Amino acid sequence: MFRHRVLGVYEERVTLWTARSPEEAIGRAETEAIAYCEVLDEVEYTGFAESFRIDGTPGEGAEVFSLMRESGLPPGEYVRRFFATGDEWTG
Repeated sequence: MFRHRVLGVYEERVTLWTARSPEEAIGRAETEAIAYCEVLDEVEYTGFAESFRIDGTPGEGAEVFSLMRESGLPPGEYVRRFFATGDEWTG
């Protein structure tokens, strides 16, 4: 996750890494995150990274990320609270 200081927006990126462990994947992602910030001035890496294991070679329809969260909110309210908040940047 990154913060664009001038724009005042946060950016979530999903990148793919071939790694033997979640720790290796995160390490590689963090190395790339630092390089990404060096190329894009005014962007900072927040220090937050996650890993998600993909079995096999990704192809059409392959799941590349999944997040599960417990919540008692009804579907529409859940989406508004966590995803479609109205604060999404449309550039």
